[in-house]
Amino acid sequence: MTNPVITISGRAIGIDYAPYIVAELSANHNGSLARAKDIIAMAKRCGASAVKLQTYAAHTITLNSRNEDFMIRGGLWDGKSLYELYQWAQMPWEWHKPLFDYARQLELTIFSSPFDTTAVDLLEDLNAPAYKVASFEAIDIPLIKYIAATKKPMIISTGMANAEEIAEAVDAARSGGCEQLALLHCVSSYPAPSSEYNLRTIVDMAEKFGVVCGLSDHTVNNTTALTSVALGAAIIEKHVTLDRNAGGPDDSFSLEEADLHSLCEQAKIAWEALGRIDYSQQASEKATVKYRRSLYFVNNKKAGEVINANDIRSVRPGFGLAPKYYDSLIGRKLITDVSANTPTSWQLIEH
Repeated sequence: MTNPVITISGRAIGIDYAPYIVAELSANHNGSLARAKDIIAMAKRCGASAVKLQTYAAHTITLNSRNEDFMIRGGLWDGKSLYELYQWAQMPWEWHKPLFDYARQLELTIFSSPFDTTAVDLLEDLNAPAYKVASFEAIDIPLIKYIAATKKPMIISTGMANAEEIAEAVDAARSGGCEQLALLHCVSSYPAPSSEYNLRTIVDMAEKFGVVCGLSDHTVNNTTALTSVALGAAIIEKHVTLDRNAGGPDDSFSLEEADLHSLCEQAKIAWEALGRIDYSQQASEKATVKYRRSLYFVNNKKAGEVINANDIRSVRPGFGLAPKYYDSLIGRKLITDVSANTPTSWQLIEH
């Protein structure tokens, strides 16, 4: 059985390929188109596979109300209404084309998370190569079906969703026409504690749904993301920023350039280290195998003499017979003289 694969802009994504690193720009543009471009350039320098935007306006994602239902209590955005938060964080729709053009100029894949059908329409006009469904929208079955109808690859984050809700999202995507689907295990907390990530879920998710799986990581370092690679994460999504202290909505839990560069580099190393099931001697070991233990004569002996227990020892290097033959050599006669420090050999011994 072959492992599932999706393809975005010609790049194959799955456990048989190096991890696909998605740099999430999110709200870290902080109201500046130039800053958004600088983040895209940074993602390219670091070796990210793609950069991702978020496509919404405050009025497409919530209502302009300060009723208690719409107020944020606790956390990074305490005291704001949802409308105020999204008005602060939204990326102007007129920026999308210049950002798509800029990323393509840099030969960096760019796509986005649409939060309603009008956002999908905008992204289709820009020929987005794929779509991401955010965790909060993973239960928006009509939106998932609308995206699926584009026939583009779809990545769904699963934060807050239980197994039944994930299954409903998968069914909606598939029934809607999506043939290339991936799921990202996620904890929708900002930042999220690594202790709540339960990364073993990635293994179960891959088995249960038969799709490419990965991780949307909201922890503040790379440890959780790198660990996920060992459990089959083929996609890693991380928020990125130029400066964690810049004061934007998502800056404080995002990766700066040095950490993003490290993630891109170390995730590939972690994937390469997984390799395949292989008990054979590796190429890099060929020069050192001679330093394994073997049996050496430690006394001068004459032809015809019997080898005694104190005549041979298991020592390094490995030019003699393997130590497993120690008992087989005791009591045998030599057919030629040997001197101390000579490696044992069947050619020296009477059969």
